[in-house]
Amino acid sequence: MPENTPNIEELCQVKGMRMTDQRRVIAKVLSDAQDHPDVEEVYKRAVEIDFKISIATVYRTVRLFEEAGILERHDFRDGRSRYEPVPDEHHDHLIDIETGKVLEFHNDAIEALQEEIAKKLGFKLVDHRMELYGVPLDKEED
Repeated sequence: MPENTPNIEELCQVKGMRMTDQRRVIAKVLSDAQDHPDVEEVYKRAVEIDFKISIATVYRTVRLFEEAGILERHDFRDGRSRYEPVPDEHHDHLIDIETGKVLEFHNDAIEALQEEIAKKLGFKLVDHRMELYGVPLDKEED
């Protein structure tokens, strides 16, 4: 998780959510994730900490966190919803279509271009999401 992203359990407490032991485990798994796990992956990691957690509990908790604006859901065209904590600072994603690995990046030139395009079309940009899909360049092409 990027350093500037708040701890999920702390965000839940700020929002006044009741934190059960199982919700704490799920919050920890999501806070500690360095990737963008789907619910099944969150479940797999959670049961390593507390074997009593059910997949239904993970689904309900993830949905609750998403509805509270604590988690962001992504569909990276792999047929499963994947999650990350809502970041403090905007970033975009580059997805390796061969491995499913997701790289986060920020590019000021791209951000400025998006603002410029919206303005030329008569809009003020209030939000956006950009996902790039690619395959690694061959080492010979570098």
